[in-house]
Amino acid sequence: MAVRLIVRTFSELCLTVGTVIVLFVVYVLHWTGVRAESATAGQIDLLERAWVDRPVAEAVTAAPPPEPYTAGRGIAVMYVPRLGEDWEWPVLEGTTTAVLKKGLGHYASTARLGATGNFSVAGHRRTYGDPFKDFPRLRPGDAIVLTDGTTWFTYRVERAPYRTVPTDVGVIDPVPRRSGFDGPGRYLTLTTCEPEWGSSHRLIVWAHLDATQPVTQGKPPALAG
Repeated sequence: MAVRLIVRTFSELCLTVGTVIVLFVVYVLHWTGVRAESATAGQIDLLERAWVDRPVAEAVTAAPPPEPYTAGRGIAVMYVPRLGEDWEWPVLEGTTTAVLKKGLGHYASTARLGATGNFSVAGHRRTYGDPFKDFPRLRPGDAIVLTDGTTWFTYRVERAPYRTVPTDVGVIDPVPRRSGFDGPGRYLTLTTCEPEWGSSHRLIVWAHLDATQPVTQGKPPALAG
């Protein structure tokens, strides 16, 4: 009798644990993606609304100095054709957990978009929409395009993804070591976790600014094809 009770209790415990695991997997694989899709769409909508009247206001007088980026607020939209025709993600200021649930995050200590220095961006490899799931597919010459509502910035990947450890903070230096860059310039760094479902390492991609054009001239060649 005691053996049967133990077996039944153990079986029920296994079923309970199994159910919890299944629910957790559903949450990680599905629900975080649903929440991310809604959050990123909302961020892009906020950015586009903010950009609507800005060119008119700036046409009245000389363009003022750029406003400082505000923590948690959207600053640009990024497109990476290699990662899909519909790949479109907002870039927000900061790299906190809350920010990375809504999109990509700009390292606050790094340069502004398009400026001399290293505009550096972090993103999830998995969960919350999996923005950088296919990060390892990036290759030299690939386009990474961003817009701040007035200008298109087209960067070109310098080398295949570089694997390093989380403590290697030099990857977002103004002239990153091992990037292949030999002096100051206008650079972009993307960072994400490695392996795909872990965080023991980081994957890094470096790119250099290849071209800019006003949004009034339409999409850049990297997106128009």
